[in-house]
Amino acid sequence: MLYHPDKNASNPEASELFKEVAYSYSILSDPEKRRQYDSAGFEALDADSMDMEIDLSNLGTVNTMFAALFSKLGVPIKTTISANVLEEALNGTVTVRPLPMGTSVSGKVEKQCAHFFGVTINEQQAESGIVVRVTSTAQSKFKLLYFEQDVNGGYGLALQEDSEKTGKVTSAGMYFLHFQVYRMDSTVNALAMAKDPEGAFFKRLEGLQPCEVSELKPGTHIFAVYGDNFFKTASYTIEAVCAKSHEDTTQKLKDIEAQILRKRNELRQFESEYRKALARYQEVTERYTKEKQSVDELLKQRDGIHSTFTIVKPSNISASGSNLSNGSSSKISGEDSKGESPGEDG
Repeated sequence: MLYHPDKNASNPEASELFKEVAYSYSILSDPEKRRQYDSAGFEALDADSMDMEIDLSNLGTVNTMFAALFSKLGVPIKTTISANVLEEALNGTVTVRPLPMGTSVSGKVEKQCAHFFGVTINEQQAESGIVVRVTSTAQSKFKLLYFEQDVNGGYGLALQEDSEKTGKVTSAGMYFLHFQVYRMDSTVNALAMAKDPEGAFFKRLEGLQPCEVSELKPGTHIFAVYGDNFFKTASYTIEAVCAKSHEDTTQKLKDIEAQILRKRNELRQFESEYRKALARYQEVTERYTKEKQSVDELLKQRDGIHSTFTIVKPSNISASGSNLSNGSSSKISGEDSKGESPGEDG
């Protein structure tokens, strides 16, 4: 808390220290990343993308509290899904509740547990497109999961979306609309900010990741809400929506996704131009400083030279003037005395 950027807006050193602490914690809390760091330093971590993902089941209470604190302060710490949840899904032993199209269900799920839902869609709905969204007005952390049917009758994890804070709620969504949609990986932005705060803007769209599934076939599809809070249960509302009744919104999403993708490419080009211009700016500002110092020095030297154009120093002029005046007076007095001599009169 002491070094958090919100409490040190005018102190960049404190902000940088906060980022370093968060960066270091992500290494210490992950055995694999710590092993990589011990063997090859930060370079190995950078090559591995530094995802900052931890398994809460391997953390003690103290470490969990630290993780919760960093998450509360805005550090995007990813968590893995409990192995028990994945195993139960693969075995087909989970309870699946129906979630009819056009309806919503609210509930609370324990941390590292999941509530499963079956969404059944017909051919027309599949053709129109489907959206499944989860929101939490309590701003709980959760994951939205999508499972595919396994050959053995169980369910294998196919997609997952971590909740993100959007306004006053946390939310996550999956959009099966027959065109490419993207999700934002916030850890990419966090790593860019830690490495290069000034250039982080150019990396804001680098976290865009294409969603692997863009459409669903008719039938029943399995989704789950996974509790991702560090201590408390996660409150949520899940809903399944057919895009047929949201055609205008669907088209707007398609357009904005294309615009954002183009903007990402534009930023990549602009970054190169910006850095060249910045380097040139730094070069000319350095020259400006040097030229100013040079001009000031030349003018100072000229003033010094001007001041040496004089016959004598002021103190000598005063003394010489005094002596000259006394000598003249003495000489003139002598001549006057000779003029008044009696011998010359006679």
